[in-house]
Amino acid sequence: MPDPGWLQELLAAVLATVIAITLHEAAHGYAALGLGDPTAREAGRLSLNPLRHVDRVGTVLVPGVLLLGQLLTIGRVEFMFGWAKPVPVDMRRLRNPLQGMMLVAAAGPAMNFFLAWLAGMLLHLAVLGDSASPDSMTWAYRFLALSILANLVLGLFNLLPIPPLDGGRILAGLLPRSLALPYLRLERWGILLVLFAVFLLPRLVQGFDPVGWALRRVIANAFDLVLLLSGHAT
Repeated sequence: MPDPGWLQELLAAVLATVIAITLHEAAHGYAALGLGDPTAREAGRLSLNPLRHVDRVGTVLVPGVLLLGQLLTIGRVEFMFGWAKPVPVDMRRLRNPLQGMMLVAAAGPAMNFFLAWLAGMLLHLAVLGDSASPDSMTWAYRFLALSILANLVLGLFNLLPIPPLDGGRILAGLLPRSLALPYLRLERWGILLVLFAVFLLPRLVQGFDPVGWALRRVIANAFDLVLLLSGHAT
């Protein structure tokens, strides 16, 4: 049976995920604007309003299934995954198209890593206030821990060097133009390859579990690093 506090856990997880996804997309839009491309602003997507960035599958369905599944089985959230509707960027309007696209792509994960560090810093306040108001501070502590987790998962996942993920666009910016443009054409198939590897292969191939491996190794080590950089003993 799930813990009686499942509703508070759900609220903390949803809020942490929404903030991580919204600011990730907003960072892309503001970076593009700063580099000469106003497409996101013209489309009304240069916004901190989460509703402007909602993707019905990536922002609602997939995270919802993951969150409810974990709450109903283990009573807590240990993994979150999702995506938003991409902010439109026209690389032809950037002052330096390939390098500009690389910087725009890097802005999203950079925002997530900053937010993870900021949540780590705010944990100090939660710890200090715990004795004064245990219930509210316990929720704040859990929200901040989930914020670190959500931002690390979103930021690191997006650094995979597969278009249309940010890592693919960063790699394209480092490649010669003759290689970068054909590589970017993989964008229409890239997300299908990622979803196949993450969700389908573990069910088809026994022992193949990249998400579990990432949680045990990459995300766990990154979480410890964030705590270290924000002044917590690990």
